[in-house]
Amino acid sequence: MKKITLGGEGLEVSRLGLGCMGMSGGYTGAGTDEPGSIATIHRAMELGVTYFDTAEIYGPYTNEEL
Repeated sequence: MKKITLGGEGLEVSRLGLGCMGMSGGYTGAGTDEPGSIATIHRAMELGVTYFDTAEIYGPYTNEEL
């Protein structure tokens, strides 16, 4: 997995990220599948993903807890 450095702090993350908004029902009418979401996160990590796009507004806070 290719990496990139963000900001002046030298934070290195994968160039590909995983958008997590839909994992906590962020979209109108979206359901949640916690076991499926956790499996997706684990698989992304196995593939070298270290950048996960999340925000407290996606729940609130349920996205980060996931």
